[in-house]
Amino acid sequence: MPIRFFPTLRSRGGAAPPQGAASGGHAMLGSNDLRQCLRVAFGSTLGFTISNLFNWNYGVFFTVYPMLLLALVPMLNGHIVRQFIGSALINTVEVGLIAGFFSHLPFVMTLIVFALFATRFRLMSNGPMFLFGAQGMVSLSVMFHFASYESTDLHDMLMSNIAASSLTVAIAMVMYALIPDVEPRKPPPRMEKSPERRRHETLLGATVATLSFVVFQVFDLQDSLSAQVATILILFPMTFSGAAVAAKRRAVGVLLGCSFGLLVQLILYNHSDVLLLVMVPLWIGVMLFAREHVIEKVGSGTGFGGMTTVGILFGQYLTPQQDLIYSDLYRVTSVCIAMVIALAVAYVVHHILNRFAATRFVYES
Repeated sequence: MPIRFFPTLRSRGGAAPPQGAASGGHAMLGSNDLRQCLRVAFGSTLGFTISNLFNWNYGVFFTVYPMLLLALVPMLNGHIVRQFIGSALINTVEVGLIAGFFSHLPFVMTLIVFALFATRFRLMSNGPMFLFGAQGMVSLSVMFHFASYESTDLHDMLMSNIAASSLTVAIAMVMYALIPDVEPRKPPPRMEKSPERRRHETLLGATVATLSFVVFQVFDLQDSLSAQVATILILFPMTFSGAAVAAKRRAVGVLLGCSFGLLVQLILYNHSDVLLLVMVPLWIGVMLFAREHVIEKVGSGTGFGGMTTVGILFGQYLTPQQDLIYSDLYRVTSVCIAMVIALAVAYVVHHILNRFAATRFVYES
């Protein structure tokens, strides 16, 4: 049975690589942009609906994973599918083995988690395997978060992760078949990076992500899944300045996403157990934030932050037994605090790494 990875201090709580700055995007959607929004909205709503119809646990996997695949990567091919499925399978094996064998050894657990995170950020820094690394970071952080609690059925969680990842690929294929692009997309330009910059990005991301993992374990922040995921997503630009920009945008996105969720809860009142009444506002919310996402043309910005916030709220917290109001208000506070702390740590780590020639990365201005 999974147990806490760390002694706890009880507290309240229970792909194109992202760019560091906005492109100053236009307000009008192109034909391909509109189709991408529709794929994201229908895909995530379909995943949410299927998981509810079959009464599967971990609805957040089935709701958010389609967003990752359809929003972060605006195309679908064999290379992308292999990255997504391969990441899910490897993550499942890693979490199963590590949680099963090392959960009672906090120091060893921390070292292993750091190594796993460093591997993912290294792949993201290199470029071609960005989706594999990004999916791995989100999936590992979420599953380690859940697996550390005794109430979690580890086998059920791991099987849900595989099922959600497989279903996400199937949904993506259907979406691209029904709503294809009208114009061929150009692959993003390959960014040339020095070995020093790659080391800097890898160590910066892995260090901050690992410290986030440790803090959420020690303080037993069980109800703060969004906050933990936020500390991971703002690291996707893999630089301190990029993380700062991503944090500002994500804070706005989370605030808007939580406001939307609160509005939906007030409208639904005590009818949140009626699936059709939940599907419609979920689609509307994801569509609105997907539009902002494609206009921003950045990986983890306001649109993506709002989109994933809505996905987590609907997929994890909106049930007939509980509503979104407390989860909404707690989420805004916890996410903002977590990101501020993560940025402070990233600032310190960035300057420490820049003291050494092997990991020095100086921004060009």
